[in-house]
Amino acid sequence: MNTIWKKSFAAVTTAVIVISVYFAAGVLLFANALYNEINTRNMEDTVRTLGGLAEGSLFDEGREADAAEWVFRFDGSGPYRVTLIRRNGTVIADTYQKSAVMENHLDRPEFQAALSGNLGKAHRQSATLGQEYIYSALGIPGADGETAGVLRLSRIVPSFSGRLLNSALPFIFCGFILILGCCVELYRFSRSLSRSIEKKLDDELLAKTGELLLRTEEAETESSLREAILNSMTEGVIALDRDLRVILVNPRVCFFFGSEGGKGMTLLEFSGSTELEETARRVLEERKSVELLLKRHARGSEQRFRVFAALLGAGGGGVVMVLDDISRLVRLEQVRKDFAANVSHELRTPIQLIKGFAENLLNSSLDDKDQIRRFTEIIAKNAQNMENLTNDLLILVSLEDDNTAKPPMEITPMAPLITEAAGMVEIAAKKKNIVVETLCPPSLQARVHGSFIVQALVNLLDNGIKYSESGSSLQVRVFTENNSLIIEVKDEGIGIPAEHMERIFERFYRVDRARSREAGGTGLGLAIVRHIALLHGGTVEAESHAGEGSLFRLHLPLG
Repeated sequence: MNTIWKKSFAAVTTAVIVISVYFAAGVLLFANALYNEINTRNMEDTVRTLGGLAEGSLFDEGREADAAEWVFRFDGSGPYRVTLIRRNGTVIADTYQKSAVMENHLDRPEFQAALSGNLGKAHRQSATLGQEYIYSALGIPGADGETAGVLRLSRIVPSFSGRLLNSALPFIFCGFILILGCCVELYRFSRSLSRSIEKKLDDELLAKTGELLLRTEEAETESSLREAILNSMTEGVIALDRDLRVILVNPRVCFFFGSEGGKGMTLLEFSGSTELEETARRVLEERKSVELLLKRHARGSEQRFRVFAALLGAGGGGVVMVLDDISRLVRLEQVRKDFAANVSHELRTPIQLIKGFAENLLNSSLDDKDQIRRFTEIIAKNAQNMENLTNDLLILVSLEDDNTAKPPMEITPMAPLITEAAGMVEIAAKKKNIVVETLCPPSLQARVHGSFIVQALVNLLDNGIKYSESGSSLQVRVFTENNSLIIEVKDEGIGIPAEHMERIFERFYRVDRARSREAGGTGLGLAIVRHIALLHGGTVEAESHAGEGSLFRLHLPLG
């Protein structure tokens, strides 16, 4: 009997406390949401105002000083931080930091939204200043009507809890006293009720109570087991009633839709998908299971799901839906298709040439040695192109495959590696009278994959020789900076137009396809360089302008 009383008291007390806390939390969450909304709207109004004052010409090359002067007109005028960003993500002016030390902002969500013509907004910790910031971004049109750059406004998010705490303390104290009083009264009531019931219970009631407790424990165990199974599933599960309101969801489906819970919400409110809602209604109307493929956009990427929907329970009083995320499989399949298409496209031309000139060779007069030699040279050249492509494909596949065994990184002197790479392109350089200059401290050592570093350098030097005029020069420079190993390859070649810079490290991407094939390029050299940098935990970048040569720079961590 004492146990029943304790459970009754604990249950009622817990209910009072939970209801109180739930109400208080609801009020605080509503106030916090309203507070954040006001801050966000203020930011949006301010960035629109400043955007009307900004000119697209501020983002032109060579006007960094004007951009800085424009930005610092607002420095100290309020709590706002003003930033100007070019279309390629480069910061050209900022009121808090020097633009030179700031990283590229191309991947910032508010920047991407502003580029697409929307008003960008975000809330996160600043990578530059390490504090929580709220951001608003607006695209600034240029003279041609296209977005020339982005004006971004940000400010530190004032602490809602800090502002609220002092004023809320008296209410919290009063609420605590009130709950304590309720618990005392509940204690008295429960104790009195328990004693009254105790006098009337007999052995039969005690036996039934024991049986009831046993069944309750079994039900709790079954419920815990079901919950554990749902929580461990990689598929998302949604259970709905006949009104299509959420009865149950597992954490996986909450992750899919970016929600922390959805019980009581309609399916449309929870998922934002009219396709899912239509499918659930179809299951209820047709009284049969339905399968579909669902495509949606979330968190800046496309998601694909295989959905199975069926009636819930024997009576069909609701719908259960199971969502299997196949986004990665779809992406891998697309990559496979693109890769196969690219390889087929790259091989088609040399194969057709080899076939055509081989047929011409078979049909030509054997007495015409000059023609035979010309046909043979064309066949040999295209066969070499195919061999180069095959070799580059094998290297790229081995770099991308985590299961392929790779030699361990070792502390290696860098000067011999640079010399080896320069020696491997020496013949090609001499044919075009190109001088390859190497600058590397003899004592410089680093933990690297030596053979892969040589491969990366050969690819960069080979590109420099192919796309440089006779009599020009190439320079390889190796040094350390900010605990990083820097490897630079600079040429005096034709350069790369700005519109191609973002894609030059993609597989099979060529700036000038006809010239690249004529020079024997496979379109994989820079992709291999990028993967070698990633293998070392580093990055690769390029600086170039059409007609002014190119500079490729590898940043590899030391140690």
